[in-house]
Amino acid sequence: MNRKKIEASFFRYLFAVVTYGIIFIFVYILYVIFKRGFHSISWSMISEEPKGGFYMGNGGGVLNAIVGSFYIATGATILAVIIGLPVVLLLNVHLVKYKKLVGSIRFLLDILWGIPSIIYGAFAFVVMTWLHLQASLLAGIITVGFLIFPIFARAFDEVVRTTAFGLLEASHSLGSNHTEISYLIYFKRNLPGFITAFLLAFGRAIGDAASVIFTAGYTDHVPMHLSDPAATLPLSIFFQLSSPIASVKERAFASTLLLTIIILVISIISRIIYSKIKRYAL
Repeated sequence: MNRKKIEASFFRYLFAVVTYGIIFIFVYILYVIFKRGFHSISWSMISEEPKGGFYMGNGGGVLNAIVGSFYIATGATILAVIIGLPVVLLLNVHLVKYKKLVGSIRFLLDILWGIPSIIYGAFAFVVMTWLHLQASLLAGIITVGFLIFPIFARAFDEVVRTTAFGLLEASHSLGSNHTEISYLIYFKRNLPGFITAFLLAFGRAIGDAASVIFTAGYTDHVPMHLSDPAATLPLSIFFQLSSPIASVKERAFASTLLLTIIILVISIISRIIYSKIKRYAL
């Protein structure tokens, strides 16, 4: 009995140390970002495009990267939802009786989730080269869309899997077809989980750099068309940190602060939306 108590106490304290350690690291990272980025951030940095020699210490801002990041993240997330939502509902409504097939598809999605984003970017670059296409906003959206598709699909799938099988049987007994069950019952019931998966995918999309470096290109201007190259905040941060000038590196922390604030705001908004919509779920 004493041995079991010792083991329980050991693992309880171990879990506490790990948990508080992760929280400490997270808070420390935020502290460093806010401390070093707050002094360098300004309205001109948010509202202006980079001027000539921006990465060598001249004036301007990262408006091009902010807008480009939102364009790519929004378009890619919408694309991931268009592909992923039918897949998730297919697995949990249409193919629910074929457990081996469903398990194989989920395993494939897990593999796709684990592939590094640079591989998606390199593959898309090869396809673009073969088709004689240039780096553009559209290419970045498509590449990032396929990158976050398995993330959205598996996140939403884990939520939908918790739906009681009796709900599916009851819906069939009332004469509902698979499409009605999928979108009018299952989707509505799991709407809060859908929003969580959507914002999880959006957060990954807006923070990824490797997949867009070959496909979206980079520009000092806000893209006006899908065929234009697009800058992103992660790439802007990378280029600023690569500068040998100290003031430019400090501006990189300001850009990092902007990206952090954007993700924090998205997280807060998602919690608010989640709490508002949850009451309307079945």
